[in-house]
Amino acid sequence: DYLCNSSLAATLPIKNNGYIRIDCYGGLNQMRHDLCDGIGIARLLNATMVLSKFEVAAYWNESSNFADVFDVDYFIEKMKGFVAIVKGLPEEIASEEPFKVDCTSERAILTMLRACFLPSWSITMYLLHAKASICRDCYDALHLNRALEAKGSELLKAIPEPFLSLHLRFEPDMVAYSQCLYEGLSSASLAAIEAARGDRKSWTGDAARVRRNRGKCPLTPNEMAFILQAFGISPSTTICLAAGDGLVEIEGFISVYTNVYTKSSLLSNEDFDRMHRNTKAALDYYVSMHTDAYVATYFGNMDKM
Repeated sequence: DYLCNSSLAATLPIKNNGYIRIDCYGGLNQMRHDLCDGIGIARLLNATMVLSKFEVAAYWNESSNFADVFDVDYFIEKMKGFVAIVKGLPEEIASEEPFKVDCTSERAILTMLRACFLPSWSITMYLLHAKASICRDCYDALHLNRALEAKGSELLKAIPEPFLSLHLRFEPDMVAYSQCLYEGLSSASLAAIEAARGDRKSWTGDAARVRRNRGKCPLTPNEMAFILQAFGISPSTTICLAAGDGLVEIEGFISVYTNVYTKSSLLSNEDFDRMHRNTKAALDYYVSMHTDAYVATYFGNMDKM
């Protein structure tokens, strides 16, 4: 609340230093995280921010844009006084070739290293008005658009209260991305994971054991059922799964916890099929923000946000 206070935002200079656009890439919460960083950069540079572009991410099979998820007008209005934001470039410069900043380690860091020997920088070193801009963006300005918020409210009404939101990350692409190996999976699950793995080689030997011991491998649904029972969470508990498409090995979990709800079971087939992956993730985020309890099974950007 302190940092997000508009009184901490230094007055924006009348003339700024140009326009920048942050192209965000990855899953929804990764892009949301990148957008918040971009706001801080725009404020430090005294630049007008062009509404961010959500890049098509082949790995996440995503093709939505900012307006598909967030309320654009609300975002621009709430950031007034912190960072100037426009929906697009002025016509007179829109046709110009964008200038791409060279951020290679040699150009951006090596010179500083030679001069200082031990340079250190982090978001905590930002000027206060830049920190305030990031805070306003992350915690106040990013609201789901009206259609998604209405759909999220429908889901909340359909889930019996109280309920637990479980962020279960055992989709084939997530398991492949982790590069972890699992024993005892069904042949169908193994085939789906191998198909998503591509050229990513799995960790083996000591390296595999170290990663698993450090919590770097997504918990299987069976492991999560065991952990919830160890925590004393009753099998009759209502659970809403926040998970991506194609979740595997779920049968063991729902044989123990039978009151399980998912987006696909609550939405109509038409609504579910026409949604992009990012809009589905936005619904997971909305429901998880309004749940009675939230449990994450794997580290990620959703938990950080």
